Amino acid sequence: MPRGTRSTALALLLGGALLSCSRPEEPGSHPAASVASDEPAHASPSASTAPAAQGGAAMAPHWSDPARWARRPPANAMRVAEYRVPGTGGAGDAECTVITFGSQGGSLEANVSRWVKQFGPLSGPPTRTTHMVQGVPVTRVELAGTYHPMAMPGAGDGTEQPSSRLIGAIVQLPSGEWFFKMTGPDATVKAASAEFDTMIDSVRAP
Repeated sequence: MPRGTRSTALALLLGGALLSCSRPEEPGSHPAASVASDEPAHASPSASTAPAAQGGAAMAPHWSDPARWARRPPANAMRVAEYRVPGTGGAGDAECTVITFGSQGGSLEANVSRWVKQFGPLSGPPTRTTHMVQGVPVTRVELAGTYHPMAMPGAGDGTEQPSSRLIGAIVQLPSGEWFFKMTGPDATVKAASAEFDTMIDSVRAP
């Protein structure tokens, strides 16, 4: 090959190599890009403790909402569901919350005791019963007096609330214990007790 032709060919080869090196990579072709795409867009610090993260939607039981109650967005990540229970006879609204910690919620006795300790003084002795719903044990607790709500985000300011009532049910499902808790003015919670019981009796394991 003549010397001039050989020089031209070499220049063309070098130019092609430089273009190849400077060409931008195809989207997603870099290994690091595919790893990054597996990361969530954002993660809440409390997501690992949220009920949905604990058991997943497939593990959540099913139940029927009382027609008169208004389901609303949960006030914090600990709650699976939350309802506004309309006031009765001039009394204010109550609320009902649903929470689960999967299999890490502590013993049944510890949870009943926790509810009782949120009241003081009591206006009468607490009542407690246990029955079966579709083969699943349900412990129902009812007490009244001065309520001391837990001071945590979305759960009120912790101010004591006299003349209050709590009706709670602990449903012991295979996926873990589920806590249904209605609190509010005594008259409102009393008037909604039958609706609460009907909702608990409608709970079905997934």
